[in-house]
Order: sequence, then structure tokens, then C-alpha cells
Amino acid sequence: MGKRKKVKNEKIILEEILQDENYKLGTFRRNERGFGFVNIGEEEIFISSKLSRNALDGDNVLIKIFENKELYRENNQKREGKVIQIIKHENNTLVGTYKKSRNFGFLVPDDKAVSEDIYIPKKKSAGAKNNQKVVVRIDKYSDGINKAEGTVVEIIGGLDEAGVDMLSLIKEYKLPNEFPQSVIDEATSISQKLDESNIQKRVDLRNEEIFTIDGEDAKDLDDAVNVKKNDDGTYTLGVHIADVSYYVKSGSKLDKEAIKRGTSIYMMDRVIPMLPKELSNGICSLNENQDRFTISVIMKIDEKGKVIDSDIFKSVIKTTRRMNYRDVNDIFQYVDLQNKKINDEIPEDDIKRINDVAKKYKNFIEHFLRMRELKNILKNRRDRNGSLNLDIPESKIILDENGIAVDIKKYDYLESNEVIEQFMLTANETVAEKFYWLQAPFIYRVHEVPDIDKVDELNKFLFNLGYKIRGVKKDDEDSIHPKAFAQVLDEVKGKPEERVVSHLILRTLKVAKYESENKGHFGIASKCYCHFTSPIRRYPDLFIHRVISSYLKHNYNINEELRKKYEIEAVKYSESSSEREKIAQKVERDAEDIKKAEYMQDKIGEIYDGVISSITQFGMFVELDNTVEGLIRFENMGNEYFIYDADRKTLMGENSKKIYKIGDRAKIEVIYADKITRKIDFKLYKEDLAL
Repeated sequence: MGKRKKVKNEKIILEEILQDENYKLGTFRRNERGFGFVNIGEEEIFISSKLSRNALDGDNVLIKIFENKELYRENNQKREGKVIQIIKHENNTLVGTYKKSRNFGFLVPDDKAVSEDIYIPKKKSAGAKNNQKVVVRIDKYSDGINKAEGTVVEIIGGLDEAGVDMLSLIKEYKLPNEFPQSVIDEATSISQKLDESNIQKRVDLRNEEIFTIDGEDAKDLDDAVNVKKNDDGTYTLGVHIADVSYYVKSGSKLDKEAIKRGTSIYMMDRVIPMLPKELSNGICSLNENQDRFTISVIMKIDEKGKVIDSDIFKSVIKTTRRMNYRDVNDIFQYVDLQNKKINDEIPEDDIKRINDVAKKYKNFIEHFLRMRELKNILKNRRDRNGSLNLDIPESKIILDENGIAVDIKKYDYLESNEVIEQFMLTANETVAEKFYWLQAPFIYRVHEVPDIDKVDELNKFLFNLGYKIRGVKKDDEDSIHPKAFAQVLDEVKGKPEERVVSHLILRTLKVAKYESENKGHFGIASKCYCHFTSPIRRYPDLFIHRVISSYLKHNYNINEELRKKYEIEAVKYSESSSEREKIAQKVERDAEDIKKAEYMQDKIGEIYDGVISSITQFGMFVELDNTVEGLIRFENMGNEYFIYDADRKTLMGENSKKIYKIGDRAKIEVIYADKITRKIDFKLYKEDLAL
């Protein structure tokens, strides 16, 4: 009997292959147009659709990087490669719309990064009906010749059933829609009353005037503020944050679930919270006239907005009033009307509301005016430092009782919103700076300097509008300063191109993320920044509270074992929280896209004014005044060929010589809108621009 030949196992073969620096492992991120990118650390490798081996978004793949950069060029900014092997498929289920035929069915995936339909044999359809939303398990993956094949494992509901669109998103992203019973049990076991023995160990601030200021619908109130003006002209700002770490202990079931979720996700008519409502809406929420445990940051601020002294300590507060942004803003308007600082005519109904609000809160008006004074001082300092004020309006989507979008408008960002924004920014900076100098294990909110190449690309476009990011030197990252960006934003303020320039600057900037190493925050021109103020809905804030609590407990002298534990956790939770944040942002963006398309579905044929927001090789995007954006393809721009100028981001009609550029006003007609595809298409109205 012959000897059996030993064959190396796959792991050993893979290790040998990876000795060659042209072979790398990574995660494939697929674009809906078929191509994708594989991140290999500091670099992303471009993979053309032809060379992706039908890898799906999220797949772990082995790639080979080409030495010849010109091969299969579809993106000339990055090195290119091809997928050699799919090591592991990330997802084995997909959500989409079931399409039924006589002998079989197929799934049209909601995820546009999955470019092919999934074949469903009739016996594996689970009785799904045509156009129902379903979850499908993939039994066989596409090999490039045969389609992927799957089985319907869950029927979500009909396309027009209330809530099915948002539930489909939850299923698509595999979001934890419900808390495990063990987590709920742990939450309900926590008393909704304060531990009297612990009150004695805290600074008692229950006799102070302290206010929460939030949206009218907010239920998880985790920050409260108060302001005093001192005899020497300085201000004392108190920012009091719910002491969530007191209730959510490290290693508990609540903590493990919070780590898994990373953040609360807001989908207009529903929230997928990081913590159960017993905590988020109960004992951790700073509800009016209720005793609550907090961590307080008290800051002494001079007349130029500089924090000249600060203290952090455990406290107990009793919120004086629960305020909302609209009411506080009405108080500001009431005072301005009394002082004749408002020249615009205000409707009688608004004046009545303003007067009623001022009467209701007359005993606290002076306190809110102190807040306003300090807000202006802090904002002016931040503006001087070069903080970027991007004018990118948020959408406010109004839903009816069935969750159907019935109106879309810009979110009103009021002066009272600015008050809380400036106070929270200041508290976050103060906390980050203190623990940075302590060299404590920490999680920072990092926003790095943008890439010089991207700034150069931005300047090429800005040049055509008469602007420039000044002072940037080639191959010198240190030459890029926030003030140069802030100056351009100031120059475009109030001009037609303001919104477009803001969008382009945003796209030029890097994405903010969590890191255990402090690298500063470019966007707010801060050398030291963290997220400390929202521990109910963000895990990095909760972790930071835990670190702060340990340092306070041990008089700023924690032992080496605890320090090492926090160092390891800071790295781990920075990475996981950044990933969860990305997912949350995708979900929230997709939810908006669905509802915007739903709202526009019955607007086919209607005419709107908008602004050209983007120019591409296949057409241009126009954003309407209500924040809805749609695509105008070349065939809907007139009967001629269009020349695309990549540097100037313009389109020119070959015959008419008419030039379309970003920032121009455009009159459009709605021709297509579909909540399933999440797409909206326009055509130019009478093939003209309303210039």
C-alpha cells in the first residue's frame, strides 16, 4: 500500500501566499455599480467589477495588487487589484422585494451593492406573494455563471403596509430591534429611586437652577445646564450629564448589550436605543423635578471665551424645568421685541405664542439671557479659532399616523440650538484636555487634517467660483489650517453657491471617528476633543464616564492593572463604536432616502425650483429647497451630446454651448420616484435653467 501524500492545509497555503507583498487580505466594499475597494490599512485598493469574482459587500477576500497601475483603470487615484479568492462571505441573508413568476421567484435585494437578483425555487418561497418584502437565506452564491440561489426564511409584509419599509431596513442591517430578556430583567431590577447612601458622597446641587433644553419629542434627557455671571465679569458654566456608568456596570449584561449596539439609531418615527427605556427614559433621564445622579463639569470662562478654570465631580441634581428649543428661542425673541431689535413683521399668532411663553417662564428669563450671552462669547472664540460652520440643512420629514411621509422641510436650527451646541462642545473639550494631560486611557473624537490631494481638487473647483483654500503647500500636511476653510465659508455666506461649497468642503474633509489616541479635531479647530455628553445613546461617552468615575474614586491615581484594562478597552471600543456609528449613519440616511422617495411618488409632473448640487459623467443632481435631491440624466437635458469637465465640474452642450455648473438654480419637473429603489429622477423644465 502506497504512502499517502501530505497536502498543506489552506491556512498554511494562505500564510505562504501572504509572504508576497502584492497579496493582501481585506474586506471588500462594493459599490452599486459593481466595482469596489479593499482596505489594507492606510490604503484602499480599487477592484474593478470585472475582477471582483462577484464578491458581495462585506466579504473577506484575498486580493492581488497589480504592479502595472494602468491595467483595467476605472479609478486613476488608487492602486488596483483583483480578487483571487473569497475567504468568507460576511452575509448569508438578504432583504428585498419578492418577485413571483409561474414556476419560480426571485429576490430584488434592497442593498444596491448586490447587483444581481437571487433565484428562489418555488418550493423555497415559503408562500411569499408578489411584491412582498422578505428575508432570504443564500444557499448558493453566484459563481459568475449561475445566479445565487436562496430560500425565503421570513415574510416581512406588503410594500404598502405601515412600518414595513423601516422594518425592512432593520432586517437588512441586522439591527437588534429588541433587547434580550436577560438585559430587560437586569434593567428592571435597577431601582428608580436614588440610593440615599450615595447621595452623601456627591456634591448636592439640587437647590441650583438647572435646565434641560431638548427637542419637544425627546425622551432621553442626558444633559442639563446652568450659567452664572460672576462679579469679575467671568461666567460659570455648569454642564451636568446623567451618570449612566453608575447604573451600567462594566461586564454586566446591560454593558455587553450596549457595546454590541454602540449607539442609538434614530429612524424618524422610531428609535433603536442603546439602553432599555427603564434607564434611557427612566432613572438616567434628567426629568423635571426629579433627583438624579450626574457627573458635573463646572467651567469658569473669561470674557473672551477661554476656560480659565474647571472642575469635574460626581453630583446630584434636580432639574428646575424641562425646556425645549422652541420655547427658549421664543424667550430670546420676546426680549428682542421688547428691545426693538427685530424689524421683521411677525404674525399675530407667533407674537401671542411668544408672549405666552415669556409669561410662563418669566422667573427664568434672566437665566436664559445669561446663557445667550455666554453662547455668543463661546461662538465668537470658536469662529476666531477657525471652527467650520458648514451650512448643510438637515431634513425634517413629517409622517402621518401610518408612518407615511406627508411633508418634508428644512429642520429649523434655532439660536437656542446653538446655546446647547456651544455648551456641549466646551464641556467635551474641557474633559478631553484634562484627561489628555493626565495621560489617562481614553476615547477621543478624532477628525484628522484632510489629504492635500483632496484639498488641491477642491481648490480647482473653487477657483472657478473665485475662491481658494489659502496657504496650502504641496506635500505639507501642516500647511492645512481650519481657518483657511472657515474663511471660504465666511466668503460664500448668503450667496447662491453657499450650500454647494459647504457640501464640497464636507466631502473633502475626512470622516470623524473614535480613537484611543488624541489626534485633534480639525472641523472644530480643537487640539483635544471627546464625546462625553451623551452616555445614554453613545458608548464612547459611557466608557469615558467609567474612566472618569474611576479616577475620581481613586483621587486621580488608579492602579496599573486598572489602567491596563482601560487601555485595552479604549482601543477595542473605539474601533467597534466607529463601526457601529457608520452603520447607524447608513441606516438613518437610507431611512431618509426611502421617505423622501415615498413623499415624491405622488408628485410626478410637478414643477420645483432647485440648485445643481453635483455634476457627474452621467448627468447632474438637483437639490430642491425642501432638501430632496434627484438625478437629471443626459436624455432629460435636451437632444444633444454633453461634454463633462472633471476639473471644473461642469457640463456643456455640444451644440448649444450651454454650460451647467454646480450652484446654478434650476427649474425641474419630477418624472420618477420609487421608495423601493430609493431613487428620484427629474428632467429640466422646458430644457432651461432659472438663472
